[in-house]
Amino acid sequence: MKRILIKEGTILSMKEGEQAFTGDLLIEGDKIAMVAPMIDQPADQVISAKGMAVMPGLVNAHNHGAMSLLRGFSDDLKLMDWLDKKMLPAEARMTEEDVYWGTKLAIAEMIRSGTTTFADMYVCMDAVANAVVESGMRASLTRGLVFLQDDGGRRMREGIDLVEKWSGAGDGRITTMFGPHAPYTCPPEPLREVIALARQRRIPLHIHLAETKEETVKIRENYGETPTEYLYHLGMFEHTHVLLAHAVHLTRKDIGYLRGMRGGVAHNPVSNLKLGCGIAPVMEFKRQGITVGMGTDGAGSATTLDMFAEIKAATWMQKLDYGDPTQLSAEEALRMATIESAKLLGIDHEVGTLEAGKKADLILIDLNQPHLQPIHNLFSLVAYSVNGSDVDTVIVNGQILMRQHQLTTLSREEIQREATSRAARLVEGL
Repeated sequence: MKRILIKEGTILSMKEGEQAFTGDLLIEGDKIAMVAPMIDQPADQVISAKGMAVMPGLVNAHNHGAMSLLRGFSDDLKLMDWLDKKMLPAEARMTEEDVYWGTKLAIAEMIRSGTTTFADMYVCMDAVANAVVESGMRASLTRGLVFLQDDGGRRMREGIDLVEKWSGAGDGRITTMFGPHAPYTCPPEPLREVIALARQRRIPLHIHLAETKEETVKIRENYGETPTEYLYHLGMFEHTHVLLAHAVHLTRKDIGYLRGMRGGVAHNPVSNLKLGCGIAPVMEFKRQGITVGMGTDGAGSATTLDMFAEIKAATWMQKLDYGDPTQLSAEEALRMATIESAKLLGIDHEVGTLEAGKKADLILIDLNQPHLQPIHNLFSLVAYSVNGSDVDTVIVNGQILMRQHQLTTLSREEIQREATSRAARLVEGL
């Protein structure tokens, strides 16, 4: 069993109530064996972390990885115009190979900016899963299910196939969910079917909720309810772990329906800002005991998959919304991007904090840079000053995926070459 010893780092464990301290971390195989002020044990590899922060890898709780091929293609449009006039026509041209290379491009960006786990909802999920396995990342995978047209049950079969084929694959790095896309794309009967299936198989659900005002109007016109009420009355929150992406436009009554739910909300601040969707009631969720994690959404909307950008945006949005700089502290935002997101994916027993027995998913951040000096409060420094490009080393499941900014499991040059040529074909004439 390979042992990696990380020496003299500034440990930011993200365990509740624990402050940063200078110390060592020992990895045995795929797990953290010990975290302590000093570890004097033999190791196959010793990594000096002097002048670096050592923290859990970031967990991106909502993404559409292959949309990285459409980064910057349709900016400055309203969401429905962005979706109907640009995204959907381009995505209709995507082949399974396009999805594979688009996912690899996203994974390369995420590794290089400190993300070690992501939740992905897309199509051609065999291609996505293969990219995850080859890269060494951890992922929760979901086949997006849209039920606006009768496809003879094809999407549902693909969603079930994903769960049966890929759950536990990649040395346990892959988990799966069922993915009804959104209330406005899932009429009651097929949605009831998915909810029942999730309950029967004990598989979590991943769904978009109330991202835009237009969605709330559409659901009100069709069903006389808010999107949250629609899901509540269909029984989505009764017995199933649910990951709700966005949850921007919720009333106080809606938030009450979510109280006590299994799972919680994946907040996507950069995408919400860029598409003008609004500010999610994050602080109210937290006051009601609802778990709130953090995601990027796809690069087609957010443009960046850098979770450090999300951390900054999340704090700024809540402070601005309340006119109160005490809202959503640096430490709270970092917990949202680590352990709270891990809870949304149902893997907080494995990742999200640095402690003995958990999987060895962690990152080293180079603090020896002008914009990261001096160090007064490490939580504040990491939340407000660190960028993804400051990440030096990334380890997942005990495997080094990046060392001194160099990817070890992926060829950046090959990925960028493939992505460039495929993206040009997808958007030609649109």
